[in-house]
Amino acid sequence: MAGSKEIRTKIKSVQNTRKITKAMEMVAASKMRKAQERMRHARPYGEKIRTIVSHLAHANTEYHHKFLVLRSGAKDVGLIVVTSDKGLCGGLNTNALRLAIATIKEWQGEGRGVKVTAIGNKGLGFMQRMGAEVISHVVGIGDYPHMEKLIGPVKVAIDAYAAGKLSGLYIVYTRFINTMKQEPVLEQLLPLPASRLENDKAAQRKNWDYIYEPESRVVLEQLLTRYVEQIIYQAVAENIASEMSARMVAMKAASDNASSVIDDLTLVYNKTRQAAITKELSEIVGGAAAV
Repeated sequence: MAGSKEIRTKIKSVQNTRKITKAMEMVAASKMRKAQERMRHARPYGEKIRTIVSHLAHANTEYHHKFLVLRSGAKDVGLIVVTSDKGLCGGLNTNALRLAIATIKEWQGEGRGVKVTAIGNKGLGFMQRMGAEVISHVVGIGDYPHMEKLIGPVKVAIDAYAAGKLSGLYIVYTRFINTMKQEPVLEQLLPLPASRLENDKAAQRKNWDYIYEPESRVVLEQLLTRYVEQIIYQAVAENIASEMSARMVAMKAASDNASSVIDDLTLVYNKTRQAAITKELSEIVGGAAAV
């Protein structure tokens, strides 16, 4: 059995760890509320632009944008992987990366190449270790996503699709459900899937007609590009909110476990101390009896 001094050292060490995890839990809780607000504030814009795009997709126009047309020539597929820059957030990144790897293996089994755009340090490091072809990346996003920082790496993948090098573009991220639940999802970005364009009942009309100024090509080019960018921004915002929630829960669990360990070590320490006292008393009684 360990000595009393060694047990006291272990108790002090666990107490210091509990202070750190408790502080990280409180910081994550504060950041989580702000991240959820940003995520919810971005949703109305996304819903509105989705409705407009839904209407335009069913409008009778002579110009069909390349984001709405299926590509059959290219074999490669683009995948945007959204993860966090830091760890200590439970299985958040592990679950998202597991989904990404399963998807990549499925595509490779079909003889298709995969070009990866990594958003977040954890995803970038994992994809590099797995030997994936990373065409662009961005790290150091922080607690607040900025579109001007995301657009560069994302534009590489979008331009590759526009140039006909990719047959499709997908995104993997963690969707925020509530504080206790987040789920990794795989969504198709390009070509824009019918599920995104037909959620609005009004979009099912087949006779939408618009007057374009200056022309339909310019309007659709700008609008659909902004639409794709908004989807990616929303995915990053959802992932950040999920990260803060997962980190708060993980740090709370770590703090609770530290308290349990301290209780167990304190019990062992008391037993060891009592055994030492009993031994000393026995020696004193034995010595007195011998005299």
